[in-house]
Amino acid sequence: MASPKPIHTIVLDAGPMLKNDPPISSLLVKADRLVTVPAVIPEIRDATARSRIESTWKPFLETIAPSPQSLKAVTDFARKTGDLVVLSRPDLHILALTYEVEIQRSGLSNVRTFPRQKLEKPKPPGIQKDEADQTSPIADGEKVAPQSTTIGVAHTVSTSYSAESTRGEKPAVLPDELVESTNLLQILDAPLDPTDSAHTNEAVTTPEGQAPSEDSDSEGWITPANIQKHQAKDQNGAIPVSVEKPLNVACITSDFAMQNVLLSMNLGLLNTSLQRVRNIKTFVLRCHACFQTTKEMTKQFCPRCGKPTLSRVSCSTNSRGEFKLYLKKNMQWNHRGDRYSIPKPVPGHANGKASQGKGGGKGGWGHSLILAEDQKEYLRATSGTGRKKETDLMDADYLPSILTGERGRAGGRPKVGAGRNVNSKKR
Repeated sequence: MASPKPIHTIVLDAGPMLKNDPPISSLLVKADRLVTVPAVIPEIRDATARSRIESTWKPFLETIAPSPQSLKAVTDFARKTGDLVVLSRPDLHILALTYEVEIQRSGLSNVRTFPRQKLEKPKPPGIQKDEADQTSPIADGEKVAPQSTTIGVAHTVSTSYSAESTRGEKPAVLPDELVESTNLLQILDAPLDPTDSAHTNEAVTTPEGQAPSEDSDSEGWITPANIQKHQAKDQNGAIPVSVEKPLNVACITSDFAMQNVLLSMNLGLLNTSLQRVRNIKTFVLRCHACFQTTKEMTKQFCPRCGKPTLSRVSCSTNSRGEFKLYLKKNMQWNHRGDRYSIPKPVPGHANGKASQGKGGGKGGWGHSLILAEDQKEYLRATSGTGRKKETDLMDADYLPSILTGERGRAGGRPKVGAGRNVNSKKR
């Protein structure tokens, strides 16, 4: 009889199959079924990856199309979280397939229908109400004996005084002779174990109100007892999936928007090490003027107010579906280059060829000035980026931009505004 596996079904995105990470052998050890949607395979156009998928992946891979009801439920949820604008149709199909398998296996009890919904935890079947009522409260007339420890007499004395203070009496102050005698008795009554005696001496020599300080070097060591804690910390709280707590379905993807929807819906999410992800960290764009957030990292203008005041902010999503932003303390917006006089427009033809190199201030800095997203200059600049030819770095005639002086903007995005040096002194 085959041993049970910790995961019943794994839904695969194009990323794991394209990079072959994790390999198919590791997936077959952890899961009973490997499924994907029909739209994922055509996305992979690399010849080597296609041949590998045809030979090693397809014999073990099931292709299932999700139902329209599951697709509608996932689309509505992604619209509420704000991830729908960055999700493609194959991404929505993968999310819908994960949602559908979870519903078929365990129903809607473990799935959120709207963000930040509180799910009721099922009570363990072994705990009964009668067993909980067996513990009777302590009567008013009874006295509770103070708990003494094996460290020494000093702890027993302090515990008895704390019991008296709970009854409303003021504890008496111990004289110096009694404190010295109790410390001496504590040392004499200490066990012969050298490790216990070391702890006893630390308790005696430590001043009152201060905990015994541990060795600072011991905190950084990785031991067999805390190795799982360090591994989970390095992988943003990922925990291994065990046979004792199996998963009905889990999805493996590297897309942040899909990961955010999966965690918000309380669906299973795995990393490339086949460990369950409980927390993800990434970045979004936040408007400094109206505080609107967007997950389209290619945006240059705020989708609400239209100003070029977007800044990159780190964020995280936990297993409860809570989305949190991490803002910089006392952050102030840099207004350098915001105040300047726009040069007068120069007449020319509609194609702009006749006005090139004329007007626009000294050096022509105001020519084709971009200040808004709906300007024809911005639309022309963004639409022309797709027609640019890629630079062949292995070409014999290629020279780096640092030698030619043609230093373009990072990412190839058009320049917005006049720049920060517009008000500097001109020679």
